[in-house]
Amino acid sequence: MRNPRYAFRADEKLMLAYQRGEVAAFEELYRRHKDGVYSFLYRNCPRPAVAEELAQDTWAAVVDSARRYTPEAGFRTWLYQIARYRQIDYWRRRDNHHGPLETEDAAVAVTPEGDSAAALLAAIGELPGEQKDALLLQAQGFSVAEVAEITGVNTETAKSRLRYARKRLR
Repeated sequence: MRNPRYAFRADEKLMLAYQRGEVAAFEELYRRHKDGVYSFLYRNCPRPAVAEELAQDTWAAVVDSARRYTPEAGFRTWLYQIARYRQIDYWRRRDNHHGPLETEDAAVAVTPEGDSAAALLAAIGELPGEQKDALLLQAQGFSVAEVAEITGVNTETAKSRLRYARKRLR
C-alpha cells in the first residue's frame, strides 16, 4: 500500500530517509522501481526465474549498501548500476559453453506486430553486451550521460555504443 507521506518525495530523499530507518521510504522506492529493474534484467536474460533472482539480488544489495549511499549520483542511476553489476556477475558465473538462453515464454503472438516485436527482441539479443546494455538503459528512459555513468564509461563511448547498436539493428 502506498504511503501518502512518501508519495511525492524525490527518490534521493527517500533513500536518505531509509538510511535513517524509515522502512516505508524503502517500500516507496521499491514500488516505484521494481518493474523497471525487472524489465531491464529480463530483456538481457529472458528467463523469468533468472531475471527475478537478479532483481531480488539487486534489491538486497540496495539494502546492504544503503548506509553508503550518497545522493551525488541519482538514486535511479545508482540502482541500475547495481542491477547491471548483478547481471554481469551472473553471466560470468554461467558456464561459457552453454548455448543462448531460450525464453520460458513459449507463445509469441502470431500477428505481424508480434513478429516485428519478436524480430526486434531477437536482434537486440544478438547485440554485443555493451551495446545492448546502453540501448536497454536508454529505453528505460536514461539520458546518454546517465547511461555512461551506469556503464562506467565516458559520454562519448556511450554515444558510440548507442550509435553502433542502432546501426546494427537497422
